[in-house]
Amino acid sequence: MVSHKHKLSDILKKSGLRYTRQRQAVLDELNRIQDHRDVEDIYFSMKRKGLKVSRATVYRTLKLLVKNNLARRLDLGEGKYRFENRESKHHDHIICLDCNKIIEFMNDRIEKLQEEVAEEYGFTLTKHIFQLYGNCVDKFCPNK
Repeated sequence: MVSHKHKLSDILKKSGLRYTRQRQAVLDELNRIQDHRDVEDIYFSMKRKGLKVSRATVYRTLKLLVKNNLARRLDLGEGKYRFENRESKHHDHIICLDCNKIIEFMNDRIEKLQEEVAEEYGFTLTKHIFQLYGNCVDKFCPNK
């Protein structure tokens, strides 16, 4: 198995960029927590740890990670993107419109139905993004 450091180093080399501790720190921070985090959350988390990194480096590194399938960029309708690492197995999301809680789920029936729909319309699926939006029933939801 190729380490994150080697993967990142290879990607940077192919992109004509040099490997830096700051770029590695962005990847490490993204992989540290299995969550859906925006750029500011990642940036400030790194700053709290005393890491010297600019917002621009965080933005550019995340863009590079997404382009090379080490990260996934999510648009949850908040006016900002969230990011998650690509190490977890395939999953879909259900998002609360009140508190922005995100639940990851996998449903074999949905996966099968997507394949059937694609076949019906003459497509071969290469990827998909499936996000459900609604209002959670959590009585502690802060925006109820």
